[in-house]
Amino acid sequence: MTKMTMVQALNLALRQEMAKDDGVIVLGEDVGRDGGVFRVTDGLIDQFGEQRVVDTPLAESAIVGMSIGMAAYGLKPVCEIQFSGFSYQNFHQIENHAARLRWRSQGRYPMSLVLRAPYGGGVRALEHHSESREAYWAHTPGLKMVIPSGPRNARALLVSAIRDPDPVIFYEAKALYRAFREEVPDEEETLPLGRPQLVREGKDVTMISYGAMMRPVMEAAEVLRERQGVEAEVIDLLTISPLDEEILVRSVKKTGRAVVVHEAPRSFGPGAEIVSRLMEKAFFFLQAPIERVTGFDIVIPPFAREKSYIPGLERIVAAAGRTLNY
Repeated sequence: MTKMTMVQALNLALRQEMAKDDGVIVLGEDVGRDGGVFRVTDGLIDQFGEQRVVDTPLAESAIVGMSIGMAAYGLKPVCEIQFSGFSYQNFHQIENHAARLRWRSQGRYPMSLVLRAPYGGGVRALEHHSESREAYWAHTPGLKMVIPSGPRNARALLVSAIRDPDPVIFYEAKALYRAFREEVPDEEETLPLGRPQLVREGKDVTMISYGAMMRPVMEAAEVLRERQGVEAEVIDLLTISPLDEEILVRSVKKTGRAVVVHEAPRSFGPGAEIVSRLMEKAFFFLQAPIERVTGFDIVIPPFAREKSYIPGLERIVAAAGRTLNY
């Protein structure tokens, strides 16, 4: 195993899949000669050439439109949108075509397409570079919405996304790109899409999160144990849609309490769907109202105020305290 950042782990996934399958094509703005704005595609053009690592014009709709055409004819395009806030220009291509083509053609046309996009705040960037709009994609039938939380699961999930027959929106938290290193196996590794992971066992409260928020959630779990002797159970969703609720329901039936944490705005966010499912499937096991710790219902503020917007340690600990003391 080698210790890698998320950037390096994602690069490994692309490199290995491109070497294994000639149908895997990488395309996007500056993905070739510059290696991508965050260097995720660094060096791929030297190994695989300009026919498989394609520098495109500054045109998100065209990038995704070309990817849809490639996928319909059996290729496996992995297109990069430089920042998730720039993906609105290709929304109609994803919603009207990529998400529907297999269904519309009754399976005649494949749609093995991955749209990679950096998302989220915490790196002192501007609003269109710092948004968390995963709810748009999770709400769209026909798409899968994946958000890794570290180097190892990022590599494994990206490999699975590339091989998946359905279009996958693959969000990568910019705040995690070089935040820490993790051991990543040299050999092939995959993780099933649509399957959360239990990353910390506990008995007192269930904490559910994904992406960049997993780090403060894990930190909060340690603080709760040190300050109050509370053993929190922590679940990493990994895939927002499809959402496998089985592990969530089982955990909440055990602990009787839940805290859901995400960076996206509160109203109509992924947390609301999670709370609804827990109310449907585990209502009689709950000992307190479910808490949500989220971003606010505003455009993410400039970097001088973004720390107040993004859920942090104390907000998460306070929410856990409210449900534990109810």
